Amino acid sequence: MRPARLAHGERLIHNEVTTEIPVHLLFRDEPAPAAGSAGPAFVGRRPDTGEQPRARRAVPVRPQPPRPVVDADPELVERGGRVLPGFVGVLAGGAGVAGAGLGAWWAGLVPAFAVRAIGLPYVEAGLGHEQWAVLGGSGALALLGFGGLARGRTGGAWVLGLFGRYRGTVRRTGLLWVNPLLLRRRVDVRLRHWRSEPMPAVDPNGVALRVVVLVVWRVRDTARAVLGVDDHETYLRECVEAALARVPVEMSAARGGATPHRIEAAADVFTRLVAADVAPVGLEVFSVQPVRVEYAPEVAAVMHRSRLAALDAQHRDTVLSSVVDSVEDTVTRLTMRGLVALDDHERKELVRDLTVAFYTGRGDAAR
Repeated sequence: MRPARLAHGERLIHNEVTTEIPVHLLFRDEPAPAAGSAGPAFVGRRPDTGEQPRARRAVPVRPQPPRPVVDADPELVERGGRVLPGFVGVLAGGAGVAGAGLGAWWAGLVPAFAVRAIGLPYVEAGLGHEQWAVLGGSGALALLGFGGLARGRTGGAWVLGLFGRYRGTVRRTGLLWVNPLLLRRRVDVRLRHWRSEPMPAVDPNGVALRVVVLVVWRVRDTARAVLGVDDHETYLRECVEAALARVPVEMSAARGGATPHRIEAAADVFTRLVAADVAPVGLEVFSVQPVRVEYAPEVAAVMHRSRLAALDAQHRDTVLSSVVDSVEDTVTRLTMRGLVALDDHERKELVRDLTVAFYTGRGDAAR
């Protein structure tokens, strides 16, 4: 085989197995076809190279199916509940009490001295149908007025239901009147922090870990949080455990220390996973931050010894590199200044003695 040459005779590649290969074919740029195109893609020739255009069929790109989203009942969406200002209930309850007092006076149930004390004539009509109707209606009005009073608090909400059907959410504050027949469930909608207990996890090598995370979250849709699951706090905890099982946790202490970039990247991954899992039940997760990572009890002792051995080996390698540099610098200076004249054997002996002396001194200083 003869070596490849340029037009002017300059060699490009020279060995016993090479052939003549044009240089422009070695470094030719082939643009990628358009995404999703299935027809042939033509690669144009480069100027002044003699390369002819050729057609290349592009590989069709198959679209990836979208990830299915598990959602709660689409009709279960938070909406405002119907309530009235609190003074309406107070007025209704006061009117009921007043009506009950008048009915008792009409039926003659109030003692005579009490009636004369307030300046009313004493009536002894007895309990007839009219008196019973007045007493019953007044009592029902009083119960309806006072029984529907509720106090709305800042950071809290009421989820209303009637016979198993969602009737709205009340986020107003102050004294309110709510239909007493409605079932009321109080929900905390404030921004909340939850520090978990040690949860099981694994590192990229499959070593068992225990991770403590800090979750910042709140209830965004009260209807789904209360009615979509049995307990939204338990559901959040299970989603955090599932995220820890799906993503390996890096043990920063064993890999050169925790850096802000590693911490931020891990928190971002966990936050995205947990937020996507709890969104269908009306929860909003802002941050899932690992605050403590440690080995599981069954592997803690073994990993501790392995880490100490790695640190010791790293320290020895650092000390040895430093000693070799110091010996080389010392021998070079002695030789260049003409303080010693050494042959190869004497140089090796000097290097050996200096290495032992420097290494012993560094070891004693480290201890």
